Amino acid sequence: MPHNPFSLSGRVALVTGGNGGIGLAMARALARAGADVVVSGRDATKGAEACALLTPFGGRAVFLSSDIARADDCARLPDDAVQALGRLDILVNNAGIVARRRPEELTLAEWNGVITTNLTSAFLCAQSAYPHLQAAGGGKIINIGSMLSLFGSSFGAAYGASKGGLVQLTRSLATAWAADRIQVNAILPGWIETAMGDSARAEVAGLEARVIVRTPAGRWGRPEDLEGVAVFLASRASDFVTGAAIPVDGGFSIAG
Repeated sequence: MPHNPFSLSGRVALVTGGNGGIGLAMARALARAGADVVVSGRDATKGAEACALLTPFGGRAVFLSSDIARADDCARLPDDAVQALGRLDILVNNAGIVARRRPEELTLAEWNGVITTNLTSAFLCAQSAYPHLQAAGGGKIINIGSMLSLFGSSFGAAYGASKGGLVQLTRSLATAWAADRIQVNAILPGWIETAMGDSARAEVAGLEARVIVRTPAGRWGRPEDLEGVAVFLASRASDFVTGAAIPVDGGFSIAG
């Protein structure tokens, strides 16, 4: 049979926040491509439901309960994934939170919570995953950024700062670990129909219409719109792609 560069057969992926929204869509895509998948999150019920959706594709699916705002949870997650499924080839740093406030209204606790959850956790998970990826002869790290790493938002100071930092972390890790055959890339989702997107529509007056008008594709994104790029960045097809930040936003970030 011809070689399939997009196959993830024999690979193990860890997806933080993989029990819902964009994370679950990407976990499903990785499972469909042949990977065994570990999903992590705080909600064990949602975790069990996610695993039930992944196992019909033929691979193994395991849920690990964790709170990535806790440094010790981040440090142990890759180790626990290897203990559960024997190896680790792919890390998707997806879990994140938002504090949707104007900067003068942000408390220090809110700022620190967003930075810790969205940025520091990705660093700690990647750092802990590194020896496992190195031992496997290489691997993939996919960081889920945001279009708010490209431009500012009056109600997204902490979120934008965390995601902008995540893009720079992506580039630094890509440079540091290229010799280990570890590719590190970022996906920058646009306005997606998730719980986070729904809360933005509810809290920001006129957002729904403004997004549709500005987006060349003429619609909000859906979680499944992230599936293809996740498989590409997790697979051998992207072995010469590293340090990239790929918008998946229907053209929102390029529109005038």
